[in-house]
Parts: sequence; structure tokens; C-alpha cells
Amino acid sequence: MKVLILGSGVVGVTSAYYLARQGHEVTVVDRQPSPAMETSYGNAGQVSFGFSSPWAAPGIPRKAVKWMFQEHAPLKIQPKMDPTMARFMMQMLGNCNPERYMVNKERMVRVAEHSRACINALRDETGIRYEDRQRGLLQLFRHESQVEAVAKDMRVLEQCGVRHRLLNADEIAGVEPALGRVPGKFVGGLHLPDDQTGDCYLFTNRLADYCRERLGVEFRFNVEIQRLKRSADRIESVVTSEGELTADAYVVCLGSYSPFLVKDMGVRLPIYPVKGYSLTVPVTDDGGAPQSTVMDETFKVAISRFDDRIRVGGTAELASYDLSLLEKRRATIGMVVRDVFPEGGDVGRAEFWTGLRPMTPDSTPIIGATRVDNLWLNTGHGTLGWTMSCGSGQLLADLMSGRDPVIDPRGLDVSRYAA
Repeated sequence: MKVLILGSGVVGVTSAYYLARQGHEVTVVDRQPSPAMETSYGNAGQVSFGFSSPWAAPGIPRKAVKWMFQEHAPLKIQPKMDPTMARFMMQMLGNCNPERYMVNKERMVRVAEHSRACINALRDETGIRYEDRQRGLLQLFRHESQVEAVAKDMRVLEQCGVRHRLLNADEIAGVEPALGRVPGKFVGGLHLPDDQTGDCYLFTNRLADYCRERLGVEFRFNVEIQRLKRSADRIESVVTSEGELTADAYVVCLGSYSPFLVKDMGVRLPIYPVKGYSLTVPVTDDGGAPQSTVMDETFKVAISRFDDRIRVGGTAELASYDLSLLEKRRATIGMVVRDVFPEGGDVGRAEFWTGLRPMTPDSTPIIGATRVDNLWLNTGHGTLGWTMSCGSGQLLADLMSGRDPVIDPRGLDVSRYAA
């Protein structure tokens, strides 16, 4: 089968890898000059399978009101006359109850745990390296209330067979030694020993090279994707800046821009861009820097270690498609890394970046078929595109090839929003 993948971020490239491995003729198209130039470029670096949790959670509406008046809040909303934003927020609020949280958490962990197995196998098969580390993730708690609240997540982790351990204040430095230099800051942490870290940009580019050289995948860059052309119940072609491109099947992996392309096909995607920021900080003291990933639960900021760099990612900002770099957001994530690892890196020499995470109201990605016969989706991964990319790509390839999928795909395609 000839497959055309629209988008060359980490989700598009992993989709290409798994489809090509199953014998399909794959072409990837993107407006950028190379892979992973948008949301996949500067993300937080955490491959956090066990940390996969919905943003829509009980208590979030109350916290969101409080965050409006905090300087270093994890969520910011830029007021706009935007009905799409208003609709997204209302749908998200509808998921902020215990019942929906548990359903959405299970779906996310289902995909993430599959992705863990997939990325491990991919690394063994391809041999690619991307400044990766397999040393786990440590979620840090500054308040006892956070320790109490994590109990519900631990129940889901236990049901899904995810290894985890709750640590007290004296035990966290045993996992991340540099935290011993800031005593008294944290009351405990949740350690997920099987989580990983790595540079998503390096991973995506090296996997794209492997796909091109070993699997025959064609990449077409600097091509503007303009619209889909439909004939009856099928996509006939993709209209681009270089003319019409045809295939047997079409896969949309365009992140936050996916809804624009498919809406004329009668497919409504409740995806909204949630803007995030990151700093890439040169390491100055290995002993004072993280060895893997830590997540500061209070500020929702992730701090990950690459070879000689620290990647700090955080802040969720509802600001439509605005990509301007705001210094006050830099101040927040800079404050957190200085507070947690004050001797680890030179924040003054950091690279500042922003990107749009394609968030769904239930935080679960949209993977699978649509009502249009040959149109498929792999999008809406929110903050966890890097984490879920391999599992999503492998699941999509199985579904498109008519194979029995390794995991249950129910609740993951766009039909869950039909009501």
C-alpha cells in the first residue's frame, strides 16, 4: 500500500518507520526543511511512560483560578475572543471529574506502556543514539497534599503493572544525588525507574535517516500542505505547493494544525494548541546536575539531562497559535532549574524556545481511522508526543495493515468524541 504521511515531527517519523517495516511504500511530506522542526524540536526531553496523566483532573478548575494570580503558575490563559478556545476549555472542564480522569489515565498509560516496549525494541534494532538515558523519572513534591493526591495515580500504575516507589524526603537524593545539595525543599517524590530521557530532535532526525537509508522512505521537505481533495468517501489527493500528491492511504500527523486540514472532510478534531517553553542549559557541574529527569510537581516543570546539556520544559499557555517568546515565561522555568539544581548549569547561556502542544480535552491522543475511508489520524498527543510516539506509530501501522493490534485500540480514535 502506498501511504502518504503529512507531518515529519516525532509522531510522523515513527509512523513512517512502523509502516515501512510492515512493507508499505511510505512518503513523508512537511513544510519545514528537515524533521522535528516544530513541537518536537525543543521539548522537555522526558520519555515518561509512567508519568502519563491527564491535564484534566479533579481540582484543576479551582487551581486554575488560583494560578491566575500567581507569578510562576504552571498554567496561563491569554484572554482572546476565540470560540475554539472557549469550546476546548468547556470540554476539558467536562473531563475534570474522578470518573473521567480514571478512564483517560488508563487510556494514556495503555499507549505509553506499549510505547516503552516499542522504543526499547526500536533502539535495539536500529542502533540509533540520541543522548538517551534509561535511569527513570522522579516526580518531586514540595507539599504533603501532593503526596496524598498521588495515591490515585499509583493505583492506576499498579493496575497497569508500572513499577513505581514513593520516596520520603531522605530518600530522593539516593535517586538524584544533586538534590542532596538542596535539603528541605521537597517532602518526597514518586520514582518511576523505567522511564527514560533523550533529545527528541536527535531521535527524530536519526530515525528519519534510518527510514530513508534502510527502509526506502521518501521525505519531501519545504512542501506546503494546502488541502485534501475528496472524491465520494475517499481522499483523492493532497493539494500542495508542488502540485497534487496521491496515495492509497493518508495519515495526518500535523499536531496542532491537524484540525484545519481535516475539517472540510467532515472530521472534527477537538485539538487546541497549548503553548510550552523550554530552556537548553549547558552543564557546568556534573555533580550538581540531574542524572535523568525530575518533574517539579508544584510548577509542572520537567528538568532532563542530556550529555552536556540540561533541558528544562514547562508552562502551559492558552494563547492560540502565537509563537512569541515571552520573557516572563523564561523567568518561571529559569527560576525552577536554579531552585532545584542551582550549581548544575549556566542558565544565563541557555537557548530559549517555544512550541505548540496539540492537546485534546481528555489528554488522550487520537489514533486510528476516520469516517473517510482512507484517511487516518495520529495526532493530539499534547505534552506526551515524544513519550507515546513509538507506541502510537506501531498501533497505527497494525490498524492500517489489518493486523491484530498488540494493545486494545478502543477509546483511542476520533469516534469517542461523536457524542
